[in-house]
Amino acid sequence: MFKYDFTTYSQKGTEDLGKRFSGALKPGTEIAMYGDLGSGKTAFTRGALRGLGFEGNVSSPTFAIVNEYRGGRLDAAHFDMYRISSEDDLYGTGFYDYLDGSMVLFMEWCENIPFAVDDSAVKVIFERGEGNVRYIRIEAPEELSVW
Repeated sequence: MFKYDFTTYSQKGTEDLGKRFSGALKPGTEIAMYGDLGSGKTAFTRGALRGLGFEGNVSSPTFAIVNEYRGGRLDAAHFDMYRISSEDDLYGTGFYDYLDGSMVLFMEWCENIPFAVDDSAVKVIFERGEGNVRYIRIEAPEELSVW
């Protein structure tokens, strides 16, 4: 397991880290994100999607559960698992249909779905510091070439 620790000092800094991270992504990469509300998960995802070439609006899929982004270097799906608490709930979102390896999966609130996080997933843990400071740890099963 490879671990990378970062500190960002603004939303833009968190987005820039996500953009840099996007260089390591390939079809089928699953990104399992953990952290409290406002800790930077969506900002990081927005940056990564910008790095993949998406220029439109990127927001948390809180009510939709999943937003799809197509037409960049890689297609991606962005999940919000905040309201998911069981395997049946997760199945009802269509999540398992996305595990065919064709898209990058960004999954927020993975602490709610530990049963569905694959060992091969890249884990990104967000912690809020004072003000806009964010502590971000990326744990990957293999070395990421962008660092």
